[in-house]
Amino acid sequence: MARVCTQCSKGSQMGGKRRLLRAHYNPTKWERKQPNLQWSKVGDGPRRKVCTTCIRKNKAA
Repeated sequence: MARVCTQCSKGSQMGGKRRLLRAHYNPTKWERKQPNLQWSKVGDGPRRKVCTTCIRKNKAA
């Protein structure tokens, strides 16, 4: 099962950080960042994997 939010289709992203090391940048590895998915009951349906930003948006509305 893919790690994707069922409500907003948010998925993984590739990202990396460059650190300054004296006079030049040190190349670092790229990492895959995963969304923070939680089991949540949306409406009257069964519970689904939803990202925390969607959970916060639905509680505020």
